[in-house]
Amino acid sequence: MYRAVVDTNVVVSALRSSRGASHRLLRLVGDERWKMNLSVPLALEYEQTVKRLCSGGALSDSDIEDVLDYLCASAQLCPIFFLWRPLLPDPKDEMVLELAVESRADFIVTFNARDFSAAPRFGVAVVSPYAFLAILGERP
Repeated sequence: MYRAVVDTNVVVSALRSSRGASHRLLRLVGDERWKMNLSVPLALEYEQTVKRLCSGGALSDSDIEDVLDYLCASAQLCPIFFLWRPLLPDPKDEMVLELAVESRADFIVTFNARDFSAAPRFGVAVVSPYAFLAILGERP
């Protein structure tokens, strides 16, 4: 079973469009081939960003809450005890890398691979949602 941390941009993309790799990946949360890792700070970032960028579209606020609740219930919650900052150019990306290190994730799934240049030092591969689906054996 693979362990992965899903960056906020993937969650936003999945909720903005029912097409594409991001949406397909979120539909696979709970699949036995992989486990999504989540921390409280990242869950709060998901909530803040998704509500700001996705409200008023095809999803109601209640729909958004349901998706976020499902992600929180299905993911492996990992408390963060050690901060590795600063290693990345964007401070918001630090919590994603710290979660990946703490949870011993195999992957960070993101559209911004260049923002996670320090991840390979910790044995974490950085991949797109499309590439992660391929790793899972899904035909994108």
